[in-house]
Amino acid sequence: MMSMRLSWLAVPLLNTLFQFFIKHGAAQLSDATGFGWLRQALTSHWILAAIAVEVACFFIWMSVLSELDLSRAFPLSGISYVLIIATGWFVFGEPVVALQVIGSGLILAGVWMIAGASGEAADNDGWDRERGSLQGGGGKDR
Repeated sequence: MMSMRLSWLAVPLLNTLFQFFIKHGAAQLSDATGFGWLRQALTSHWILAAIAVEVACFFIWMSVLSELDLSRAFPLSGISYVLIIATGWFVFGEPVVALQVIGSGLILAGVWMIAGASGEAADNDGWDRERGSLQGGGGKDR
């Protein structure tokens, strides 16, 4: 279970790292178009690092999805929004306005509520019986 929780954290962290690498890679690209632009992108160390991170994140995400219901797993990706705003401010010196701070707080509160609702759902098994057989694979987190 502990390694699964590390996987949960890895997804938003890797998504943030991907955006960090893409930002640096995009800054390196010149005004080339077509094949010239593609060649520049595919020879950029930043872009190649971003692709590698995205591939690693894909496999970790598949592992998370194999263990959790989609409705519990997907909100974890919302944490990436908060991390990316913080990275933009801390690394790139981008301004952070009050609405971004409020929105980040709401995102974190929503992720927390969704995570808390999963424990409540386990206690209220009656809802699963009322839904009937809409689910194919049991629907419980393993």
